[in-house]
Amino acid sequence: MLECVVNISEGRRADVLDALVAAGGAAVLDVHTDPDHNRTVLTLAGPGDAAADAVRRIAAVAVERIDVREHRGVHPRIGAVDVVPFVPLGDSSMDDALAARDAFATWFAATHGVPSFRYGPERSLPDVRREAFRALLPDIGPPRPHPSAGACAVGARPVLVAYNVWLATPDLALARAVARSLRRPQLRTLGLQVGDAVQVSMNLVAPATLGPAEAYDLVAAATPVARAELVGLIPRSLLDAVPRRRWAQLDLGEDRTIEARLARTRLDRGVEPRSRPENGGPAGVGRRT
Repeated sequence: MLECVVNISEGRRADVLDALVAAGGAAVLDVHTDPDHNRTVLTLAGPGDAAADAVRRIAAVAVERIDVREHRGVHPRIGAVDVVPFVPLGDSSMDDALAARDAFATWFAATHGVPSFRYGPERSLPDVRREAFRALLPDIGPPRPHPSAGACAVGARPVLVAYNVWLATPDLALARAVARSLRRPQLRTLGLQVGDAVQVSMNLVAPATLGPAEAYDLVAAATPVARAELVGLIPRSLLDAVPRRRWAQLDLGEDRTIEARLARTRLDRGVEPRSRPENGGPAGVGRRT
């Protein structure tokens, strides 16, 4: 089984968002939309071919409906289908994720003329954002961005957690300073203005070591916090590591796990799920990076 967390540069037009979700079909486990970021994160999972096919259908809709030349949003982006990471779950391996990554990039270039930058073993996603079309040319596809769809960062990685902490004081300089002070190998951070508020936007690269509770507390130690926001899903093992009394504060809950959404999908298909996976969670899920 593969998970794919597709980041699309659209978070405002309801008709486009509906079309993207419909294209993903039963593989879509979660949809997180932010109009200020002008970005939507769709979490998909399924057997390798099913997940890959769903991602391609979503990408085709995005290329047809989104023009990055008209895009305005606070989140950095290089394309309409901005980031496509493949993540091994269950019995899948990182080799399976790498194969899915490369197959998608090849298809995207051949079918839609969109160039892709690989990330994973070769380089990190921040490397792609810094160097794309400067020091770094696309790995697959034309050497220039697609006129309307831009380019795509296509990755293979273990699971990570995307997490935002909103500051009580709407001071962008403060948010950026806090983000800089917290940045480390297992914690990627940005300070962003989101409407009238500011947030420290984070990727928890090693959440078994530094999870949502630790990330929240690091920000709260630097400045008062208004609220937290989980983007997408987490593995059950990470939820179990957080005291239940903190779940509401941290924007966590039973239904925010990969396992719960997969179980719901099985029920929707008329398949009776196990109450918990035999090993307490899909292999590889317990160490999201």
